[in-house]
Amino acid sequence: MMKIRDEKDCRWDIVSLGEIMLRFDPGEGRVKTARSFRVSEGGGEYNVARGLHRCFGKRAAVVTGIPRNDVGYLLEDLLKQGGVDLRHVKWFDYDGIGRNVRVGLNFTERGFGIRGALGVSDRANSGAAKLKVGAIDWNQIFKVEGARWFHTGGIFAALSDTTPDVVIEALKCAKENGVMTSYDLNYRPSLWKAIGGTEKSQQINREIAKYVDVMIGNEEDFSAALGFEVEGISENITGIETASFKKMIEKVKVAYPNFKAIANTLRDVHTANDNDWSALLWVNDGQGGVFYESTKFNHLDIMDRVGGGDSFASGLIYGFLSGKTPQEAVNYGVAHGALAMTTPGDTSMASLKEVEGILAGAGARVQR
Repeated sequence: MMKIRDEKDCRWDIVSLGEIMLRFDPGEGRVKTARSFRVSEGGGEYNVARGLHRCFGKRAAVVTGIPRNDVGYLLEDLLKQGGVDLRHVKWFDYDGIGRNVRVGLNFTERGFGIRGALGVSDRANSGAAKLKVGAIDWNQIFKVEGARWFHTGGIFAALSDTTPDVVIEALKCAKENGVMTSYDLNYRPSLWKAIGGTEKSQQINREIAKYVDVMIGNEEDFSAALGFEVEGISENITGIETASFKKMIEKVKVAYPNFKAIANTLRDVHTANDNDWSALLWVNDGQGGVFYESTKFNHLDIMDRVGGGDSFASGLIYGFLSGKTPQEAVNYGVAHGALAMTTPGDTSMASLKEVEGILAGAGARVQR
């Protein structure tokens, strides 16, 4: 069962560790033909903390690395608008051309109809990738200031040779101080391609998983990052039954008895803008565990799917932090993820009132 620290004893409800990039969005066009882009901030682990702060009103801090130059200050300015505390950001001196450290860039087009979304990353040697063991005072964060929940993920772990050790360092310190931990597998082929592919991903993520309380992912994540196959899965996952994912989770929980919960998002892709969206949650009750199936959004209209999983994670964590039942927690996650995919950008623009309205059956009629 989950034992979450009392908010009165902690400075932070949520602390996230990860890379934050500048996202360049060509709107309705294509990256390869664009002449202008909308710029925003985003990053798998950061998006969770930002969602918990902006939508759910939780006290959030982020740990990352940023270079001291005007591009880094642009990123900082965007982060300040998101409201996540930046006191634990590590700033790196800039070498003049980004040979040693830089801000990662992510060019992302949303996709439409039969054309899927496309992400092109330009992120090598980012500030976050330069973080090493000993660079962050985790005792200050988890013991002195106090945190209720710590979140990180597989994107950060894949950035460099040093980042997996930083993840483990942080997770160990969090556990020593009674902080709940979550990890989103977030497998990205582009990050692992040149450093060993799925074999390397599984080697690293299997070690990290030993220190995680709540593991989050989708069907590809659990397969590519941990090596657990989902029976009957294909390139087009439409029609895969929840029962198949339950069988996979049964294997995962045996391999990792430390998991207090496992959350699996389920997405059937009809077109880039038409998805079925739901989730499955397993919670360890000490007697084999209990499964919870979320509310399902059939034929959800998607404006921008990037960040939907991160918003699911923030809604799920909000549910646990707020003392909701597991069923309520997974429903908050799915509803928040659904709303986040109706707006552009990686980060959620939803409010708690909107999330709870969706869960209460609110429709899409105009409000005035």
